[in-house]
Amino acid sequence: MCGIVGYVGDNEATQFLLDGLAKLEYRGYDSAGIAVGENGTIRVEKSVGRLSALRDKIAGNEPHGHIGIGHTRWATHGRPSDLNAHPHTDCSGDFAVVHNGIIENYLSLKEELIEKGHQFRSETDTEVVAHLLEEVYEGDFEAAVREVLRRIEGSYSLVFMSRRDPDTLICTKQDNPLVIGLGDGENFIASDIPAIINRTRRTYILNDGELAVVKKDSVWITNRSGEPVTKKVFEVKWNAEAAEKGGYEHFMLKEIYEQPKAVRATISPRMAKDGRSVAMDDLGWSKEFLSSIHKIDIVACGTAYHAGLVAKYYIEKLVRIPVECDIASEYRYRDPIVDEHTMIIVFSQSGETSDTLAALKEAKRRGAKSLAITNVVGSSIARESDQVIYTWAGPEIAVASTKAYTTQLILAFMLSLYMAQILETQTEARIAELCSALQRLPGQVGETIEDVEPIKTFAKKYGFNEDVFYIGRSLDYDVSLEGALKLKEVSYIHAEAYAAGELKHGTLALIVEGVPVIAIATQKSVYEKTLSNIKEVKARDAVVIGIAAEGDNELEKYVDHVIKVPVTDELLIPVLAVVPLQLIAYYAAITRGCDVDKPRNLAKSVTVE
Repeated sequence: MCGIVGYVGDNEATQFLLDGLAKLEYRGYDSAGIAVGENGTIRVEKSVGRLSALRDKIAGNEPHGHIGIGHTRWATHGRPSDLNAHPHTDCSGDFAVVHNGIIENYLSLKEELIEKGHQFRSETDTEVVAHLLEEVYEGDFEAAVREVLRRIEGSYSLVFMSRRDPDTLICTKQDNPLVIGLGDGENFIASDIPAIINRTRRTYILNDGELAVVKKDSVWITNRSGEPVTKKVFEVKWNAEAAEKGGYEHFMLKEIYEQPKAVRATISPRMAKDGRSVAMDDLGWSKEFLSSIHKIDIVACGTAYHAGLVAKYYIEKLVRIPVECDIASEYRYRDPIVDEHTMIIVFSQSGETSDTLAALKEAKRRGAKSLAITNVVGSSIARESDQVIYTWAGPEIAVASTKAYTTQLILAFMLSLYMAQILETQTEARIAELCSALQRLPGQVGETIEDVEPIKTFAKKYGFNEDVFYIGRSLDYDVSLEGALKLKEVSYIHAEAYAAGELKHGTLALIVEGVPVIAIATQKSVYEKTLSNIKEVKARDAVVIGIAAEGDNELEKYVDHVIKVPVTDELLIPVLAVVPLQLIAYYAAITRGCDVDKPRNLAKSVTVE
């Protein structure tokens, strides 16, 4: 998630822009830039890498001016580079813009603007906005911005700057945060409160569709139709550290609550306009190409490996191509059977996981086609793979992965649908049905985090147990593996996940009176079997917490507690079922007084073997 700042006032803009961006570094970024109104022009300075690289670049020759915008970029469209860094300008240099989000229809707009003579310098979707503003400008800055907003589609927070209106910034948002800080003879804009908290605590929090015209001594806010909006001043009470976390106690909890947005960001740009099929045209796969793939190897580590297990199920179920799923650290050493008819798909949040990178290189050496599913544009794994698709979950700060996992599941599912469309292994009606279910998921993920009080109660009651077991069948087993890992990672409770059908083959010896068992029972095809396994652990006096879909009134007869998730197609329910498991792990860690965001002995990205 990119960082945005803006300043207009009596003081030097550059100092605030750099300081404000520094306060947003926790969000993660790969480049930084500023644009400052200087001597009747817009001076743009930007650099790939850390903010320190930008500071070094302008040291001794800083832009001087009283209005400006700044940005730290988390790459989505286009690799990290100086040219792709924000701010972006139009051909004339009259306008500059910074952007957080995705412009979904940028390709069609870009083609139209190129035909009209516009020359593009970057690979980004954002540059389209600057050129479009130049194209529609007829002397009225605000009117031109409104016309731009009428024509773009997607999610965004945007700040516009004009050389022709040297005392004005205009900003707006849709599905991405934006806040205006109110000062004395100066006003501020930021994507998050930490950027402005040292300058003011009086703010306006913009809502979707609102547009603000910001000058040094006034802020004028209207809705999309141009009607005035009355805003209440929000007084920030948090300290700076809490503000970085958006008021959440920990980054892990913040990222759990960001999942509805992350899921939407992953789905939306890849859904066909009619909502009945998946659009992954950037892959450019043909029926001939996919027919040449006889086997798929999925390789990953940790949480990404658990996403890979679900992906294996999706591909085999929907596409009917055989799939093997391997732990990356084992893959190279088993002399895998790989040739030109093999595709390797690697999952990695960071794109820097050393074992996964090594496995990818080994498979390519043996002739395999390769595809990366990662969250970080320009990462080593993204560069090494033949092709890459990004989850667009935004930066994940907590060591324990949450939103990266759910977006990996979404992308695996959409990739499977895309392949099924090409190979015609599913009917158009079935694909349309699953696409409809996909589009309901962001809201349903939101429903799962609306009431966490029962989960807090479970965590307080059972958080000091030293052993917890997870059971499930089919996709429920794959999800239980991830639930157990989360609990181990952040609470240090010994947790094990078992395929429920394996209980009789030794695991029942571990079930004793009072031991918590978390049983996931969402798969209709094996529901009765799972219910039978739950009865087995209850007969040994285990305490059972069940995870079920809404409307399931049978499970609660056999468990001590039940957590319900919204009803969806059973292929997609892992995205919903994992969320309560993440929350159970989080609140268990809180109960035990653990360092949630930085668990002992663990790192966010494992870059050594």
